[in-house]
Amino acid sequence: MTELLKIEVMRGFELIGQHTFSQGQQILIGRSKDADVMLPAQDVSRRHALALPCAEGIELRDLSSNGVFVDGERLPPSSTLTHGTTVEVGSFSICLGSSDKTDGDGDRLALRQTILSELIDHIDLSVVQKKDQELRARVEAALNRIARANGITDERELLRLVSELSDEALKLGPLEQLLADEAVSEIMVVDASTVYVERNGRLEKSELTFTSNEAVYAIIERIITPLGRRIDESSPMVDARLADGSRVNAIIPPLALRGPAITIRKFSDNPFTMADLTRLGSMDQAMSDILEQAVLARMNIVISGGTGSGKTTLLGTLASVIPKGERIITVEDAAELRLPQPHVVSLESKPPNAEGKGQVTIRDLVRNALRMRPDRIVVGECRSGEALDMLQAMNTGHDGSLTTLHANSPAEAVARLETLCLMAGLDLPSRAIREQIAGAINLIVQQARFADGVRRITSISEVQGIDEDGTIQQSEIFSYRRPRGDIPGEFLATGWLPSFYTAAGPTATALEILAG
Repeated sequence: MTELLKIEVMRGFELIGQHTFSQGQQILIGRSKDADVMLPAQDVSRRHALALPCAEGIELRDLSSNGVFVDGERLPPSSTLTHGTTVEVGSFSICLGSSDKTDGDGDRLALRQTILSELIDHIDLSVVQKKDQELRARVEAALNRIARANGITDERELLRLVSELSDEALKLGPLEQLLADEAVSEIMVVDASTVYVERNGRLEKSELTFTSNEAVYAIIERIITPLGRRIDESSPMVDARLADGSRVNAIIPPLALRGPAITIRKFSDNPFTMADLTRLGSMDQAMSDILEQAVLARMNIVISGGTGSGKTTLLGTLASVIPKGERIITVEDAAELRLPQPHVVSLESKPPNAEGKGQVTIRDLVRNALRMRPDRIVVGECRSGEALDMLQAMNTGHDGSLTTLHANSPAEAVARLETLCLMAGLDLPSRAIREQIAGAINLIVQQARFADGVRRITSISEVQGIDEDGTIQQSEIFSYRRPRGDIPGEFLATGWLPSFYTAAGPTATALEILAG
């Protein structure tokens, strides 16, 4: 059989290309239009690397000054890699793997499908209850019998097959192993045969697969049904959560062309503390002290950043600093914040039913939260007109509120807030909205995810007000200098002392840094 090399190109969490090449063919990777695998980005050289399938795996030659990396380590000019290795070229992740499927692999997949189909004919799985141990015993016994009837005699293979198919029939299938892996922080099902994970901050392809797209769809149904949510052709997208609080997004055809897709942002059993984020390099001690003091001083804080930058983690960590004697109302699309305080009311939005009725939006919940005598309001993410209600709450005595939004810099966060307020449909002039923002927001914390997988705070800025031209003024308190060549990245204090700063709050080290 001819050996083929299959190359999958990812940027962030998005699969942007697949290529298959024959044995012996040299594969040029680079920015050039003549490249076999063209990566159109400035951080990629015109002729970046050459890949060549060989008997030992893949020979990779680095032709660039920018380098090719594996797990953050730069490869030598010539390396021999095993199939399935993921290399980093600029901002792209490239999985190099053999695309051949042996006849045995195909037979095993067909056999799994046959056994699962026979099981469904034997047992009505629609009556599955999560804690129904009797049903699981029945399913395992039926699978054992069906597998033996289909020629599976090896006891080890039989045990593995029964366990895997039981999970697929009753639980979350291959996802169960990934959810149990503490090193995995995100799970991305592209289709039934393609699963990626983020492990220790790095994206890699998993060997686990599903029996079919129907099995993926069944698992989506198993996740969303207890939450009263639905997914079908008329509503092909859904946000949900697992029992442990992990965030789930699912999308199905006709929107997902390759089949049902699932993205799971795992929930940590042990929520992060400020000390944890400092230890992990998300911030330094002085930044931690300032943020903690800002929360205690009841500053209104907006956490800004891109997708997967760690905004929700930081939001939960800052909210955990709120004193235990205060009443906290959390508002989220899918409830995932788990705060340690005893007096927390968690509110979750509700999508419309099949008739298009019964929807409860984030904006509805923010308005209702104002009637619940909150000391603090924590909104998981502002993404629409609820931003205006949030600002009005901050401006009318509900100090110390926290929220997140998508933006790439503190300046863009302000512009994004203005745009969201316009979505409220009240036709307010821009000047009035900016005055609301300047009067409500005290602190903007910018978060970003870096190539090494670490989420870092890149800026902490204090909102100073609005000038005569209507521009919102900000003063940066801390920034992050990105690594350049051999110079490592570094958190820097600008010397600006925020208005809420007191010498009694931060440590002596923070005082010395801020004072310059």
